[in-house]
Amino acid sequence: MKSSKKELIIGLCVCVALFALFMGINFLKGVNVFKAANYYYADYTNVAGLQVSAPVTLNGFKVGQVRDIAYQFDNPGHVKVELSLDRSLRLPSGTAAIIEQDILGTSTIVLRPTDSTQFCEVGSTIKGETASGLMENVSQNLMPSVSAIFPKIDSLLTSLNRVVADPALTKSVGRLDAITLNLEQTMKQINATTRSLSPVMANVTGITENLNTMSGALAAVSEDLKAAPIDSVMQNLTVLSANLRDLSQQLNDPNSSLGLITHDRALYDNLNNCAASLDSLLIDVKRNPKRYISIKLL
Repeated sequence: MKSSKKELIIGLCVCVALFALFMGINFLKGVNVFKAANYYYADYTNVAGLQVSAPVTLNGFKVGQVRDIAYQFDNPGHVKVELSLDRSLRLPSGTAAIIEQDILGTSTIVLRPTDSTQFCEVGSTIKGETASGLMENVSQNLMPSVSAIFPKIDSLLTSLNRVVADPALTKSVGRLDAITLNLEQTMKQINATTRSLSPVMANVTGITENLNTMSGALAAVSEDLKAAPIDSVMQNLTVLSANLRDLSQQLNDPNSSLGLITHDRALYDNLNNCAASLDSLLIDVKRNPKRYISIKLL
């Protein structure tokens, strides 16, 4: 009796262990055994490194995973892939399962549904396609262009070597060094000239200030001239000019009093003789004062 109980316990432990192993393996594969799923099959000629448990996506959302991958020995060159999809998903007729690779080389299946109103039966085989990978695109599209560029690069390097080996290039570089040196010396001279211009600019500033002062003084003089009685001065000058004109006319007129003085020769001679007599009288007075002046003493 006791031995039968032990055998029963051992059998239960083995069953539990097998069940745990089964659940662990499926968990590691990403299979949820408690979730109902529909199974479809896809036929490929190249699975591009697709692995079991690889995700199956629709519009970027995971709707299932790869359940199994098997090579069809009875149909050489073809590989059958079993897809475990969500039971709520219904695939329209003509839906394709496309294998795509990311930049790291990991392969996934992307479903591309159609607009058909008919649906694929569960367990049926859908169309399988393999998209071009990154390296395949590089080899097919980029490499021919690179191969075409190589001869041009070779000719370019040859031309560049020819230009570098040309003595004229060395001379040009020497001329550039000389030009650079001349430019440096010119800049030093310009800097020295700029420093010497500082006092000149200070003098110019002083002259400008003096000019501003003179301008203010001239403005004040202009205001004074505006306030001066220029009209009355001009009238006085006009009257003076008229008087001088009349005096000049009288001097030039021999019939006027002033004209007689300037034009009568006899009057001139009499005045001359009178002056001579007065001069003789003064000389005689100086010589003989007693003749004219008598001093009596009491």
